[in-house]
Amino acid sequence: MKRSLLALAILALAPTWFPLPAVAQNQDFFVPNRQAPGRPAAPSARPAPPRPTPQAEAPPEPEQQQVQAPMPPVPELPALPRGPTPPAAVIGVIGVPDVMRASSAAQQVDKVIGERREKLNEDAQKEQQAWREQQQQLANDRAKLSPEQVRTRERELQERITKAQRAFQARGRIIQESTQYGLNQIQASLIAVIRQVAESRGMNLVMHRQQVALNVNEFDITDQVVEALNKLLPTVIIPPDGVSPNTPAPGAATPAPAAAPKPATATPPKP
Repeated sequence: MKRSLLALAILALAPTWFPLPAVAQNQDFFVPNRQAPGRPAAPSARPAPPRPTPQAEAPPEPEQQQVQAPMPPVPELPALPRGPTPPAAVIGVIGVPDVMRASSAAQQVDKVIGERREKLNEDAQKEQQAWREQQQQLANDRAKLSPEQVRTRERELQERITKAQRAFQARGRIIQESTQYGLNQIQASLIAVIRQVAESRGMNLVMHRQQVALNVNEFDITDQVVEALNKLLPTVIIPPDGVSPNTPAPGAATPAPAAAPKPATATPPKP
């Protein structure tokens, strides 16, 4: 009972471990001769319309009263059989953001993923600049090209843009998958470490430090969890750049489908 209550309490610490650098999050790539989605075109300068002649205002409509449906009576339920009384709560508190900032594995994920996002952003900017230069060159050569040549070069430019956008989106998706892959390893080890430290202190309930208005230092197990986590998981496995953790390794055996169970045969009764 004690271990199960502690496990349930620790599972509440799982969501939102730590923020990673938001580099190259914007996937709105430049496309020549096309307005970016969601961005209104610049308004053209127009003279302000003449102000209307003031007229007598209509009297305000009377406010409609909200009608509330009556609540049914609360049912009277019979008492349930008395269950086991839970143990007395021995509470601990932990600062998960502080643990993640001091975790060497989390620092590794932050550094590696940040570098990959920055590289993706640089490559996207270089490709966008190449699009602009190619578009400008086409505009300069348009006068001495035939209509068919113009259409061919425009089509080549659009195909390059489409192919590059798909490649950048695929790289961004792989980076997100690699980030989650590394964080999942930290999350699993962190839950185990919190349980281990809490049980060594006789605690059966661990709460976020942000949820507690007042506590004493003896309740806080953040430093002990950081020390144990760095010993257990100093680093994590992060797939190489461009390799999705969801892609099976080459040569990995595909599990064969389970065979259908054989029908049971009835044993004839003995004479």
